[in-house]
Amino acid sequence: MDLQVIFVDDEAAIREAVQQWLELSGLAVRTCASAEAALALVDADFPGVLVSDVRMPGMDGLQLLEALLQRDRDLPVIMVTGHGDVPMAVQALRQGAYDFIEKPFTPERLLDSLRRALDKRRLVLENRRLRARVSGAERIENQLLGVSPVMERLRRQVLELAQTSVNVLIRGDTGSGKERVARCLHQFGPRAAKPFVALNCAAIPESIFESELFGHESGAFTGAQGKRIGRIEHADGGSLFLDEIESMPLAQQVKLLRVIQERSLERLGSNRSIAVDLRVISAAKPDLRDEVRGGRFREDLLYRLNVAELHIPPLRERREDIPLLFEHFAAEAALRHGREAPPASPAELARLQAHDWPGNVRELINAAERHALGLSSASAAAPAGQSLAEQMEAFEAQCLRQALQRCQGNIAEVMAQLQLPRRTLNEKMQRHGLSRAQFLGEGEE
Repeated sequence: MDLQVIFVDDEAAIREAVQQWLELSGLAVRTCASAEAALALVDADFPGVLVSDVRMPGMDGLQLLEALLQRDRDLPVIMVTGHGDVPMAVQALRQGAYDFIEKPFTPERLLDSLRRALDKRRLVLENRRLRARVSGAERIENQLLGVSPVMERLRRQVLELAQTSVNVLIRGDTGSGKERVARCLHQFGPRAAKPFVALNCAAIPESIFESELFGHESGAFTGAQGKRIGRIEHADGGSLFLDEIESMPLAQQVKLLRVIQERSLERLGSNRSIAVDLRVISAAKPDLRDEVRGGRFREDLLYRLNVAELHIPPLRERREDIPLLFEHFAAEAALRHGREAPPASPAELARLQAHDWPGNVRELINAAERHALGLSSASAAAPAGQSLAEQMEAFEAQCLRQALQRCQGNIAEVMAQLQLPRRTLNEKMQRHGLSRAQFLGEGEE
């Protein structure tokens, strides 16, 4: 993360001297001649720290400090005071200043304070990003996590389909996140304000399936006390998600087909048609064409459901997403249990990437929760028959990925941290499918 320093002083000679000192020390510096000019450059997540003289015409340093801390109470502000202004310096510290430096000061004294302040700021901003990653739900990147090309493509497809009302069939292994994708199709489209109704077809006994899906009138069958609104009717105006649709009884497939074709239904025990407007999102693990050939699924219903198809790849086909997902789920689990999630070591993350994850994201969530609770997840993350060379490759890829994340794609910083020449780093990044663009900070190109 590249942080910067804003230095504020009304004397041009001092501004020029300080800028030269700090830039020679490798820091990015901006200078301002007034507190008002500096205040215009700083927002709540300003990526850096600020150094200001106290005595200035117009808004003075203490007033600037107060205004800055109202915008961001965690922003480190270093105050520069003249000789004999110790009471003013004490007041600045009480107001929340990070440090004060008395004039005349040496470059070493300023650099020492700045480096400590920059380290603090870097930690604060990193923690904010992690919290936003856990709690942010306004962007699809916070719902469908992953940096792999297949996940980037899936997010694009979901956003495109979300703006339409076509029925969508989602294919994916158990635990791969089919319901999460279905919710995104609903959440990011024009039906978001209406109900999203989910039904797992494999979890409903066949004897009550029709009532559950279509509803019933009072007395429609023994035990039917009172009218019941079915799942389809409840989803009117919104989206109906039918998971494991391959388990739907054939008799109900016929009735569902009629609802989709006629956009109306009849409750069990009633002859009155009720108009419904819904989008059907279905999910299946097997290929429904195979189910059709086996006589277990109606071909005409498949055509109605599969207007568009989305495929969710298993974790083993997008191993580069595993560290991000693991850290996200561990942070979520830590918040639920009111504790700090211990950081995962590079060796542990390499083991996670070497595992085949037959239970997909669901299995990874379990491993992350155990990690957050301080329980061993070695059994879940043990390499599945991989050679030493393959495990070393996974470990190397994770080391590169972590360095790129820490440096937010700054290649020079990565070279320095890993002590690699540019050509070697480029070759390794290319071999592991990593690009600088995946790790750039917000606002960078």
